[in-house]
Amino acid sequence: MTKIALVTGSEGFIGSHMVRFLHSKGWKVVGAYLNQGSAGVPKLPNVRFEPCDLRNGERVMQVLRQYQPTHIFHFGAQSLPTLSWSNPVETFESNIMGSLHLFQAARHSKRPPVIVSACSSAEYGHVPPVAIPVTEEQPFRPLHPYGISKVCLDLLARQYFLDYRIHAVNLRLFNTTGPGKTNDAPSDFVRQLVRIKKGLQLPVIEVGNLKPHRAFMDVDDTVRGFYLAALKGKPGEAYNLCATKTHEIGELLRTAIRLSGVKAEIRPVVRLMRPSDEKIIFGSTRKIRKDTGWKPIKSIEQTLKSMLEYWDTNI
Repeated sequence: MTKIALVTGSEGFIGSHMVRFLHSKGWKVVGAYLNQGSAGVPKLPNVRFEPCDLRNGERVMQVLRQYQPTHIFHFGAQSLPTLSWSNPVETFESNIMGSLHLFQAARHSKRPPVIVSACSSAEYGHVPPVAIPVTEEQPFRPLHPYGISKVCLDLLARQYFLDYRIHAVNLRLFNTTGPGKTNDAPSDFVRQLVRIKKGLQLPVIEVGNLKPHRAFMDVDDTVRGFYLAALKGKPGEAYNLCATKTHEIGELLRTAIRLSGVKAEIRPVVRLMRPSDEKIIFGSTRKIRKDTGWKPIKSIEQTLKSMLEYWDTNI
């Protein structure tokens, strides 16, 4: 049977990488996007792209009827926790109602597809040190509207599995970075280094708190995790998707500086300091390894090097 993938949020960071990965595997791929003319939409032969606001249930139904996907990789969302505070209504409409429309359309499809949804480690909120690395059994205690919206998606997908036998698999994503990523510490460091190298910025890197430890996973490992979850993940289950090692943010900065060959002053600035930072965010991946055989392959050095190369050609 021909595998037909619908990727929601195909113009986004992970979604666009997912489209490229599936295309390389020979799948028929349809990318659903919200923002017309987005630079993130991959330009690939034999890949169709369809405008589809997930908040429009009728439009979602049209796309599923037209393409009858065998698999849906669901990334479409308002994905910034900070924006969710300033605009919780938009976040809930996009992330909760948009997901509900998608599952409803899948439920009424002639051949209900496998749906792998991008959930989030933000569902766990603050985790006590004794519970690190956090497992999938950790209680949900989200700290912002974005985290709440992902809890709703997580529970919604499980309910559609229980009630309607939709083959739903949830991946709770931890920190993911790579070429094209913005709005995280590694991408901010790398872009500043490239700007310094090109003479577009003084040799000063502005930073926030460098003490927290994070497990940054390469986006290539992330999309491979979604792929294996679609093929081997157990329906109705949720899996953590996380790198297997944490690094202090300051260590990532020093590694990026070494790889770039740039000399720069490191300058902490108040505007980049958060009111509070978890000392460590780290998830157990024992469950997904056992069920799918997935494991991350790329080292943080490989990731930072690919990011330096990306921004060198895009700045």
